[in-house]
Amino acid sequence: MSTAPAFRRLPRAVREQQMLDAAVKVFSRRGFHAASMDEIAEDAGISKPMVYAYLGTKEELFVACLHREGTRMTHAIAGAAAPELPADERLWRGLRAFFGFVGAHRDGWAVLYRQARGEQPFAGELAGMRARLVEVVAGMLDHALRAEGREIGETDLEVVAYALVGATESLADWLADHPEADPEKTATRMMNVAWMGAGQLLLGATWRPER
Repeated sequence: MSTAPAFRRLPRAVREQQMLDAAVKVFSRRGFHAASMDEIAEDAGISKPMVYAYLGTKEELFVACLHREGTRMTHAIAGAAAPELPADERLWRGLRAFFGFVGAHRDGWAVLYRQARGEQPFAGELAGMRARLVEVVAGMLDHALRAEGREIGETDLEVVAYALVGATESLADWLADHPEADPEKTATRMMNVAWMGAGQLLLGATWRPER
């Protein structure tokens, strides 16, 4: 009798998600270099050749994990805030969606912003996803400003968006290390920090040095 494991036939899309779930878990725990395809296959409950057949090499699998987690995060943020909402409500809902994603997908966050950050070519992939996230935030701010009858320069808008994204990422890293922390309370804290500046921006207030 054959001793080879028997695998239940599943649709390809379902099987790929199982592989990506396992890969995200292993990559977040081990890091890219220490993670093995054997461990990923075992965690997914499939054979290693099937992982290669579906998603390619370890490098290609890691990139697929980045794309999936990054897309999930961006969609969560973009879909949380309806355009007709007031500016503060849009920002609050976006932050709540973001920290909710990090709280629910801590392994995905670790792969996106810890494992990929210092590794080429993955750092380039991460930079591209981060730029798209900045575009989403800048678009939200621009819409809010226009609704108030105000506009700011493209560079100023981009700088504010990068500042908000950077601060939010730093707090998300803190949240990822504190599983006891409430994502919604964390979003509220970030909202209080961010809105002090963004709210004044909507009113047209600016700070300038005396000299």
